[in-house]
Amino acid sequence: MKNEDRKSAHILDSALPVFARYGFQKTTMADIARAAGISRASLYLAFNSKEELFRAGSARAHRLTMAEVEAVLNRTGDVIDRIAAAISAFQEGLIAPFGNSENAKELFETNMELAEDITIAARSKLIALLSGALGEARERGEIDLVASGGRPADLAALIAAAMDGIKHNFRAGGPSDESMRLLMRILQLALMPESRR
Repeated sequence: MKNEDRKSAHILDSALPVFARYGFQKTTMADIARAAGISRASLYLAFNSKEELFRAGSARAHRLTMAEVEAVLNRTGDVIDRIAAAISAFQEGLIAPFGNSENAKELFETNMELAEDITIAARSKLIALLSGALGEARERGEIDLVASGGRPADLAALIAAAMDGIKHNFRAGGPSDESMRLLMRILQLALMPESRR
């Protein structure tokens, strides 16, 4: 990683807990510079504004998280277990950092204002990755889609929609975790091949 990339990554990593603590509106560039251990002048050399910094942080978080989601789905093993692990990686990378903050609602709204395109692209990639994993599992006979009447893309979109709904109640180790486990159990039962029922 180049020095410039390392510096930007350090700033973005330092900014995340500041945004989580104070929210977007109350966070200042001075707060972020202090957290990163750099001068405001250095911060402004890297990012022209708080909005640009927040968007860059969103892009980085989405890029890293989606790489992890893809890696998890490309592993071997039971497809439902891999989907559950991918959802967990998605939540840990994109929801948990703000989900436990008092400012979560504001931060998620700010993300949609400043980085909606990034968020939508990640969601589309998530659906494509889930659809691919489900399609491959169907081809191997690991799951049966006849009973559900759905296609892999339909099920992937349903999983993503459930994740969106659960996101609004996210608390690490809280009811949202149990909701995701329930979703995975239902999915496993619905997709189990007739021969294994």
